[in-house]
Amino acid sequence: MHVVSGLLFVLGGAWTVLAAIGVLKFDDVFSRMHAGTKATTLGLVLILAGAALRLDADAGAKLVLVGLLVFLTAPVGAHLVGRAVHHSPGSASVRIDTVDELGSGDT
Repeated sequence: MHVVSGLLFVLGGAWTVLAAIGVLKFDDVFSRMHAGTKATTLGLVLILAGAALRLDADAGAKLVLVGLLVFLTAPVGAHLVGRAVHHSPGSASVRIDTVDELGSGDT
């Protein structure tokens, strides 16, 4: 069991480091936001799973709760940041599409 939890720790840490590299290397804010939320969430869940395997059932249940809360709050935060960037003038140089679904509806 210690081998599996150690492997989960290493995978989670590596995934989180890759997410940090993605945040530094990506050009636009939407790609950075994607790397900053999805990849770090998966890295954290892998680390929490490794920790839950090493701890007792009570602590494991708390870690499951932490993982669920991260899964609920990270997408909401990313959505709010993306929406704020989209509505601020001149800060996002990404062409969304021909239809602006987040616009005010004046088109």
